[in-house]
Amino acid sequence: MSQKSPYAVIKSRYITEKATVLSKLKDATSNASVRRCESPKYIFIVDPQANKTEIADAIEEIYAEKNVKVAAVNTINVKPKQYNRRGNKNPGRSNQMKKAIVTLSRGDSLED
Repeated sequence: MSQKSPYAVIKSRYITEKATVLSKLKDATSNASVRRCESPKYIFIVDPQANKTEIADAIEEIYAEKNVKVAAVNTINVKPKQYNRRGNKNPGRSNQMKKAIVTLSRGDSLED
């Protein structure tokens, strides 16, 4: 099997309000169930053909200077959604993508 570049596997970091809340859960102390979230989680857009081990190896290689260790990777295939284009009979479609939720080891972080 050919070795892929880590930047071909990881397209970009997915930053939304929900993704930011997910990454900040490690610092939250509001209730007992939230206090158990000790490992930070980050969301990335990845190559649709990439598997979980390739994603974990790519994250560790890209962030090698921060010496991060990936604990778990969960993936989600997001289907394209259909929408109406204004003034056109043909409907449009959003792009299909694959997201990866990467859980780092306790104490690791991607922020400075």
